[in-house]
Amino acid sequence: MDRNDNCWCGSRKKYKNCHLKFDEKIKGMKYSWLLGQTKPPRHIINNEKDIEGIRASAVINNGCLDMVSEMVKAGVDTETLDQACYDYIVSRGGIPACLNYQGYPKSVCISLNNVVCHGIPSKSTILKEGDILNIDITTILDGYYADASRMFMVGRVSPEAEKLVRVTRECMELGIAAAKPWHFLGDVNAACGNHAMANGFSVVTALGGHGVGKHFHMEPYVAHIGEPNTGMLMVPGMVFTVEPMISAGRPEVDEDRKDGWTVTTKDGSLSAQWEKTILITESGAEVLAW
Repeated sequence: MDRNDNCWCGSRKKYKNCHLKFDEKIKGMKYSWLLGQTKPPRHIINNEKDIEGIRASAVINNGCLDMVSEMVKAGVDTETLDQACYDYIVSRGGIPACLNYQGYPKSVCISLNNVVCHGIPSKSTILKEGDILNIDITTILDGYYADASRMFMVGRVSPEAEKLVRVTRECMELGIAAAKPWHFLGDVNAACGNHAMANGFSVVTALGGHGVGKHFHMEPYVAHIGEPNTGMLMVPGMVFTVEPMISAGRPEVDEDRKDGWTVTTKDGSLSAQWEKTILITESGAEVLAW
């Protein structure tokens, strides 16, 4: 690409004023195939317009999670929560990304107790004292996606459940703190997994985080267990989720989904998940959706 050509990122800036130095830095780095170190593909690098689009989508997504947080209590069925989220997102010009995604029938995923992820809201699923649950919401606005989930505890929960919810959030936050430009994704993986195991929990390895922004699911795949200094290089402009799924028991899951979606722990143990969408910047990680 010539220095005076429009940059490959779609910013309409000249290459020399946009990603020339960025490309030179990537080219000058040393990579070890033994550590699985790879360069990020160009199509997952977002320009300023893309980032602002994701931010705008995240405003709706964050507001929806704030709204539904006030509704979580014993006696409420999960379909009521789902409908409230649909109404909130649509009334603000957004689209619930989950609705009809590969046949998924609802607007959000609500996963209780031993459900790891992709729990389908239902009138017959009624929250009760002691439950823990994850509400996972993804919003599309003007073609841009924002994705986040939070855990909730209904009334008084067991000490084990409280610890699981708390430690899982700590895993996510430690992973985000490890997400630094010009370092490798394995740093994030290891930060999440090491903290979970140090607290006596296990990491679900069958599922993970993902790139998000211009599509629902993109590169990179974000594991939540691994070794530092391995995997894909993290660079400014990358947007992805950190969403550890942590189990109180064994890490294996049951993917024999009678409804086509719901994933549970194989041993029936409790599971928790927290998720944020982050942007890699020149100085660290900025949380966009929480």
